[in-house]
Amino acid sequence: MTRVTTRTVEYPADGLTMVGHLALPAGTGRRPAVLVGPEGMGLSDVERRRADALAELGYVAMAFDIHGGRYLGEPEEMLARCLPLLDDPDRLRGIGHAALDVLRAEPRADPDRIAAIGYGTGGVIALELGRAGAGLRAIGTVNGLSTGRPGEAARISCPVWAGVGSEDPMMPPARRDAFTTEMQAAGVDWRLVVYGGALHAFHHPPVDHTVLPGVGHHPRHAQRAWRDVVDLLAECLPVTE
Repeated sequence: MTRVTTRTVEYPADGLTMVGHLALPAGTGRRPAVLVGPEGMGLSDVERRRADALAELGYVAMAFDIHGGRYLGEPEEMLARCLPLLDDPDRLRGIGHAALDVLRAEPRADPDRIAAIGYGTGGVIALELGRAGAGLRAIGTVNGLSTGRPGEAARISCPVWAGVGSEDPMMPPARRDAFTTEMQAAGVDWRLVVYGGALHAFHHPPVDHTVLPGVGHHPRHAQRAWRDVVDLLAECLPVTE
């Protein structure tokens, strides 16, 4: 475990001022870096803690914002913001590229060794960065499966790992099949892990506000999914002194 320093970073995207969370490992040298995308509700302490945990492992990590510094705890408000976003790959890519530019500009980050992981909407943004040819070293998405525009998955030049709950009503078998068919047809190095009995956002600790039907925490699978993400990074983006 290494000492971590953190700071808030502000940057423009999607017509908003985004407020991200940057976590730096101990030392002064350049390190591999990881973008961390949040669920549709927006950036919270959950993603900030994950960025901190990655920094403890030696990565420069940035948990990025998708709602201009707001956390949308009301499902109706969250859907009103996220559904149009999810239907617009160019807007998703704009949000992702803005965060990626900030991370690449960080002096401690190696701009040629960056991965993107994300949850829900943040996971879809990670996938869209890959489809846009962002040159990532790895992509990880948890309950954020999406199918892109025809042919664009061929631009993904890194391994893709995806995790989803078997009982997630927002990621049903047909959606999983469409995702894996797209990845396979594009020749992507892909993996899909289906966590038995888990609902949507199974990785996210319980919250004190209303959630959509089909959302629920699964502590055991949450730990497993985190280990799977860390293993992906260790394989594709090893930390070297």
